Amino acid sequence: MKTILVVENYKNHGLLYEEEFRREGYKVMLARNGREAIEKINEQIPDIMITEITTPILDSIEAINMSRKLFKLSKIPIIINTAYDDYEERFFPWSAEACIVKSSDLGELKNKTKELLGKNV
Repeated sequence: MKTILVVENYKNHGLLYEEEFRREGYKVMLARNGREAIEKINEQIPDIMITEITTPILDSIEAINMSRKLFKLSKIPIIINTAYDDYEERFFPWSAEACIVKSSDLGELKNKTKELLGKNV
């Protein structure tokens, strides 16, 4: 069973992602911020990380960079899942394999997750 680390500061969004990905057959770990993400990674290295870009305490870009350095996660795909539709201009898309704009339809996020996990089987 593949493990997804979801980093999402909005509790209800995190619970929605957890429920939807569990229905798809994944194990899901939730973190509310970058610091919790690093703690979760320390417990178990996920197969993929889906993260909001703006999280409190330690933002996701910092968490991505720390996880890649500290835990040698360069092989672990990362999806930035953000509400900002101008993410390409505002953030560092080079730090992740994909950037997806949040939507009530999780189809794009699920499809990209499945695609990226398929490349790393």
